[in-house]
Amino acid sequence: MAPRKKTLAALVTGTVVAGLGVLGVSTAMAASAGPITGIGGKCVDVAGAGSANGTAVQLWDCNGTGAQRWTVDGNRVTALGKCLDVAAASHADGAKVQLYDCNGTGAQQWAARGRQLVNTGSGKCLDATGMSSASGTRLQIWSCTGNANQSWTVSGGPGFTTPPTTAPTTKPPTTAPTTRPPGASAKKGVSTWEFNGLAGAVKDVGAHWYYNWGTNNDNMPADAEFVPMIWDENVVTPANLAKVKTEGTTLLGFNEPDLAGQAEMTVDQALDLWPQLQNTGMRLGSPAVAYGGDTPGGWLDRFMSGARQRNLRVDFITLHWYGSDFSDAAVGQFMGYVKAVHDRYQLPIWITEYGLMNFTGSPKFPNTQQITSFISNSTKQLEATPYVERYAWFSLPAVGDSVAYGLYRDATTPTEAGKAYRAAG
Repeated sequence: MAPRKKTLAALVTGTVVAGLGVLGVSTAMAASAGPITGIGGKCVDVAGAGSANGTAVQLWDCNGTGAQRWTVDGNRVTALGKCLDVAAASHADGAKVQLYDCNGTGAQQWAARGRQLVNTGSGKCLDATGMSSASGTRLQIWSCTGNANQSWTVSGGPGFTTPPTTAPTTKPPTTAPTTRPPGASAKKGVSTWEFNGLAGAVKDVGAHWYYNWGTNNDNMPADAEFVPMIWDENVVTPANLAKVKTEGTTLLGFNEPDLAGQAEMTVDQALDLWPQLQNTGMRLGSPAVAYGGDTPGGWLDRFMSGARQRNLRVDFITLHWYGSDFSDAAVGQFMGYVKAVHDRYQLPIWITEYGLMNFTGSPKFPNTQQITSFISNSTKQLEATPYVERYAWFSLPAVGDSVAYGLYRDATTPTEAGKAYRAAG
């Protein structure tokens, strides 16, 4: 089984590498009212113009009635005085969309991403079942694919109108909000293992996505996109490969295959297994090497060369990085490494683990001023770098051994590092 927690003892001094998957920026929607049209020019419709809780939402021939007049304002979409809602607050592909009393939960929070309408509670898209445009087709949520059955147009414009992308001037509150803070960066994520308050901490820090080194988040649900991982060769099973396809659209490859105590795989092992990951049809992040991602002839370089020779697909590079220099120079060292890896492979970059730790010397961890300065300055650089698609601090929990570098002690109690990361993006 893939471990849920990365142990510090398994890390080595120097640079370490990890990865990301792009969805594009989701934004709160500008106020508008009118029909929402989808595949085949059909309108989003409340079945039978009913207003009872649980009334189905479907496609229907556009007719201008109140059952097809939707008010879109901020993160809420309403008709007939009730909210567009995911049944039972489910995160599963195929969960039905219905009308329900407005309650402010994640099941009723929606954000625009181009022509897609994303339920931020699940990270999944409003979808017309079965690619059908027939009247009566039920609407559901489904992993975002970019297909025509997930493309929507609001009256008055070619797609969902989005407000200016100016960063918010205030930080999120110190108590866990009911949804991810509006305007939070689509790049920012967290790596985490299970701890008390995980879901609240993911919300409060404003993470758009998270991962746990595993194939699923069944025991770790949170109001953000979950990205599964195939940790090592033992996880490559039909059951796990089927499971990851239900968890999202992006898949992270092997974890530190170049390091003893982690995936510890040869390049040939990884290449031989890669077609099984590729056959999921998911967007694939490279194996995340522990160090030397930019080194000619290094583990990652040999893997990428082999992938090209075998005509295998790698969609982005996943990196880990840990710096032992706690001075202001650390940000430049970090971003220099990220740039060198990008220059070598010319692919988007996900940094799925990064931080400041000295694994052989003393002090082992930076002081509060050093870590908060590094977080603030590094995230600004990451946000400004177009080829960086996503990044995740190591780690979200600040419990037990991770107090010195983690972000949250529980759902609503950030460390100073957590406050700095919450303000980022």
